[in-house]
Amino acid sequence: MFSQLNMPKMKMHIMLTGLVAGGLLLSGCSQVRGHQGYIVDTVLTNAIQPGLDNRQSVEASLGRPTFTAQFDDKTWYYISRETKQLAFNSPTPRDQMVMRITFDEAGNVTAVDRTGLELVASISPDGDTTPTLGRERSFFEELFGNIGAVGAPGAQSPSNDPTRP
Repeated sequence: MFSQLNMPKMKMHIMLTGLVAGGLLLSGCSQVRGHQGYIVDTVLTNAIQPGLDNRQSVEASLGRPTFTAQFDDKTWYYISRETKQLAFNSPTPRDQMVMRITFDEAGNVTAVDRTGLELVASISPDGDTTPTLGRERSFFEELFGNIGAVGAPGAQSPSNDPTRP
């Protein structure tokens, strides 16, 4: 059916198809890098010193904070995180910096704290259920447990309520 002249063309098409399929497979395994939050300039972040800087100088050097403390504005947070992600997996943190700057009543810097990846916690939920206190009931007890409870003797109905007129 095939002539001898079409065989090299057919081999070339098969090889080209294999290369395209291999390229698509390898592109699915690529690594995606991401950045979230503050873009860190180590020279500027290291220049903030307690006793020397105030609110205005910190804002002029670093910009507005990522967020402030919940109940007062005496603590500013600058947060930066680098992540990597392989194909369709969840992103995992590569690097993280949380910088906390605390101010006194006058607006002067009193403390500068930095933390990194050592505080990142991996939380894995325990199955599909949430543990609760109290009685554990089976599926059928949940399904049929209230049969007969509505209108049972001793239950107050609105018409028998002595507090209602």
